[in-house]
Amino acid sequence: MVPQRLGEDPTQRFGARAGAYARARPGYPDDVVTKLVQLFALAPGGVIVDLGCGTGLSSEAFLRAGYRVLGVEPNEAMREHAARLAAQYPNFAVAAGRAEATGLKSASADLLIAAQAFHWFDVEATRKEALRILRAPPRAALLWNDRRTEGSEFARGYEALLQRFCTEYLEVQHRHARAERITQFFGNDRWSTVSLPHSDALSFETLADRLNSASYAPPAGEPRHLAMMQQLRELFAATAHEGLVPMEFDTRIHYGVMESRPAPGPAPTGAG
Repeated sequence: MVPQRLGEDPTQRFGARAGAYARARPGYPDDVVTKLVQLFALAPGGVIVDLGCGTGLSSEAFLRAGYRVLGVEPNEAMREHAARLAAQYPNFAVAAGRAEATGLKSASADLLIAAQAFHWFDVEATRKEALRILRAPPRAALLWNDRRTEGSEFARGYEALLQRFCTEYLEVQHRHARAERITQFFGNDRWSTVSLPHSDALSFETLADRLNSASYAPPAGEPRHLAMMQQLRELFAATAHEGLVPMEFDTRIHYGVMESRPAPGPAPTGAG
């Protein structure tokens, strides 16, 4: 399999990794929903649109809380995994679509979220679509699980492994933190940030799947992949306790009410 590069269609980056993604990616703590309900005074049973919902990891936290979730996912393999949630949660539906063109009805959602996905979107086109599908006030939240890179031997070793073997890793990480893109999306600088702790403990098999689910990781068949997996085994053997290693995160939430009107342009010059 030829790895995809950052300049290529981002909707196809995870197709071959969908199984590993569904098995091993971290979900989102229920505290995320509790916090957003509090911050936005969301009514029970409201409609949440999850842009780039992937396999449904971010949707599930809202489904557990009783909200109706409309997932939008352009990648067929990821969407097939997400669709399996419908058997457990009848208030969930997933549709083929992009953040920039969801195909959803206008004024159909109470809150829009994008989890671990916004950095792949066309910001201006997504902003326009979000304002179309959101009811007033147009509320939105952008989420990332930020893995901690310090605090333990495992955290430091895993970060070093990624930087050694994953050539796109640092560039993708940099995309996550671009505040100007978030400001552009909301249409103002009045958005806020809150961070919540989150962690899980991984067996080697789950850890390997998590690494292989990353779009920047070299795929099986590439020379770097074999060496990467060998170093992962060595790191696990050195840091595991009772067959598990801890991976800790800060779940970062950027939230706010979108500016529904475009910002005024520059004043005309040369009049009269």
